Amino acid sequence: MLGRKKQRKSTRIDTVIGKTTTIRGDVDFAGTLHVEGTIIGNVRAESDNEATLILDEDSMVQGDISVANILVNGTVEGDIFSTKHAELLPHAEIKGNVYYNLIEMAVGSAVNGSLVHREEERGQIEYLESAKKAENS
Repeated sequence: MLGRKKQRKSTRIDTVIGKTTTIRGDVDFAGTLHVEGTIIGNVRAESDNEATLILDEDSMVQGDISVANILVNGTVEGDIFSTKHAELLPHAEIKGNVYYNLIEMAVGSAVNGSLVHREEERGQIEYLESAKKAENS
């Protein structure tokens, strides 16, 4: 109904990368990763179909992201591969392509790249590989 706030299920956060932290190198995780700082490298969920990546307003990822669920309110310089749900919040700025099964975009979010719908039909690694091949052909 209009004017009603959406109820989100409570998410347990397993790992937090703080505002003053910069990680150089790839990050593999399971569960929920909350990023307030910067990651220079690829971010990939360990074959966890419920894995969630949350990027805060001041966060930045320079690299590709492969995860089931993602909430972006920061900056991503790279491609996003979401096998389940991608949510781009008002301060989201994506400089790359977004491959998704289900997407929500808030007013103010920006994508400088393509939005590509992909069905959730394969495992995450195969999903990532097929999406990259499709992009290059």
